[in-house]
Amino acid sequence: MKIAWLTTGRGPGSYGALEYSLKAIDAGLPAEIAVVYVNRDRGESEATDRLIAMAERHGIAVEAHSSVRFRKAAGGRVGKAGEPLQPWRFDHDRQVASALAKYDFALGVMFGYMLIATEPLFSRYTFINDHPALPDGPIGTYQEVIAELMRTQSLDSGCMMNLVTGDVDRGPAVSFCRFAIQDSANEAAWDSLSGSGIDAASLDEIMGMPLYSDIRARGVARERPFLVETLRVVAEGKLAIPPSEPLDLTEAVERAVHSTRPL
Repeated sequence: MKIAWLTTGRGPGSYGALEYSLKAIDAGLPAEIAVVYVNRDRGESEATDRLIAMAERHGIAVEAHSSVRFRKAAGGRVGKAGEPLQPWRFDHDRQVASALAKYDFALGVMFGYMLIATEPLFSRYTFINDHPALPDGPIGTYQEVIAELMRTQSLDSGCMMNLVTGDVDRGPAVSFCRFAIQDSANEAAWDSLSGSGIDAASLDEIMGMPLYSDIRARGVARERPFLVETLRVVAEGKLAIPPSEPLDLTEAVERAVHSTRPL
């Protein structure tokens, strides 16, 4: 199965996910990354340049096109939360779709791609997107998701792959895994929330709490094997996209998390 990989590549999570997936491919995952598309120019970000270099060391074609440069050239502005997407975003995605048209791939993967895809892109190709929550869980960035889990004192969370549609983070769920975020190992961290005024706390304040770090670490430990296990069942023809119902990969992911064997 050939894949187009879309990412902004702005941090270690994006780099690690691609690195982990490439190692899985080397170990027998029946997939091939045909192209890596990044929405930054070469030289725009040290972190993105590092990811580009890794892809090219593996002989993967890279398309690097700055969405910031595109926006400025179009005279567009950055939209505000709750506003409809700006017109330049649709034109930008036409450019992305055109760049991808040069490559043969069956599935697009968005991992750490920090733009909301629009109709000119997702109507032309099939994309799945990683989201750090269960199918019925919070939407938003992983920071916002964790903050909401803490505010609602949720017992568990998860990772999800969903089909990219115009319904942000709510496209049909393709696969998911579930993990506990309240247990004896972090009981003290949960207890410390009592009287902390978390409902009135800012996101930055929440991100400084020990419980936030604990929940984030649990998600990070699973998001990479979850991605690979999703690609595996799709490549092996065991999961259609979109599926009739999302596939629970919890068992396979937990096995990978706790295994000392190579991928």
